[in-house]
Amino acid sequence: MKNFEKKIGITFKNKGLLQQAFVHRSYINENKDSGLAHNERLEFLGDAVLELVTTEFLYAKFPTKTEGDLTSYRSALVNTTTISHIASGLKMNDYLLLSKGETKDMGRARQYILANTFEAFIGAVYLDQGYEFSKKFIAENLFPIVDKVVNDNLWRDAKSLLQEKSQADLKLTPNYKLLSEKGPDHKKVFTIGVYFGDEEIAEGEGFSKQEAEVVAAQKALNKKGWS
Repeated sequence: MKNFEKKIGITFKNKGLLQQAFVHRSYINENKDSGLAHNERLEFLGDAVLELVTTEFLYAKFPTKTEGDLTSYRSALVNTTTISHIASGLKMNDYLLLSKGETKDMGRARQYILANTFEAFIGAVYLDQGYEFSKKFIAENLFPIVDKVVNDNLWRDAKSLLQEKSQADLKLTPNYKLLSEKGPDHKKVFTIGVYFGDEEIAEGEGFSKQEAEVVAAQKALNKKGWS
């Protein structure tokens, strides 16, 4: 982990916290005698710190925006896709401790794990270095994309935009159907189809029905050229 500390410019006082941020529950299940703890408690803490820092930043940066706009901006900044992309850029994937099965999965599940790891790492930074240092780390790695998210309308909710476009252009309201759900309860994957009438336009997968609907809506927007 020394290489990672050097890369991000943080030297942990408690190296155990740094290690724990990268331990996935699946690793503990296969290595019960490792003496390590998984990162879910740190993730819980880091999620709260990330949301507070981001909220504080957006509130100051956009003094004339409504609560609804600020909420949409924040959602776009701290969603799974955005923060997993940042985690990938920081090479967090290289330091993950996963089960053999999870190691082979490089799809949506890995994206989800990376997002959770990013939040767990923020929790570890908060405990080890304090709030101001956590704020600095988040600002350096997340806030440079704020202008792009806002100016390119990446904050627009895909489901709302799809409904707006379909009603205006086709006089139709999209509807969503659950096509399948698979996997264990703690890692269930839902597949949702979005339809115009009886015609399926796109399908999306997610770790919640809501997430799958958003993915399906975004794919439908792309397919129709409405993005």
